[in-house]
Amino acid sequence: MACPARLSLILIAALLGACASSPPPSAPQPVFVDPTAQFSPSSDDVLFRALGLVGTPYRYGGNTPDSGFDCSGLIGFVYRDAAGIKLPRSTGELVNLRAPSVSRAALQPGDLLFFATSGGRTVSHAGIYVGEGRFVHAPSSGGTVRLDKLADAYWQRSYLSAKRVLDGDHLARNP
Repeated sequence: MACPARLSLILIAALLGACASSPPPSAPQPVFVDPTAQFSPSSDDVLFRALGLVGTPYRYGGNTPDSGFDCSGLIGFVYRDAAGIKLPRSTGELVNLRAPSVSRAALQPGDLLFFATSGGRTVSHAGIYVGEGRFVHAPSSGGTVRLDKLADAYWQRSYLSAKRVLDGDHLARNP
């Protein structure tokens, strides 16, 4: 699918459709893929599920569409629901996943993004990269799940790193 067509599809899906951080664990946590899942997860599944939640209210500690989401609750729900992957609950645990780190230049749809929104180098926020320089996240109290641009000055300043949860066989491909 061509990039403009893909972006249009993502934006259409979006129209239709302070995180819960804790100190990092002493050892990285493994990614758990549900062995009962009857499908092969792809980043397209993750993207459509995440974009379908745009507009859901922010709620500290929230992890369902009915209760609302904080950033790590959104990520956990999307990956569990769309890909059968159980991820850790907090941003501190997510950033320590035993998953490949990805450079900013090599981001692919479905990658997890980490930010230091409180300054310094400690992760305090996370989102899901959707491609075309955009990501979905649950940013703050009183807000909603939304789509933002990595190129915005605020996100450029606070960007820390990225991890790839889905392996190369399941990434979305641009022709």
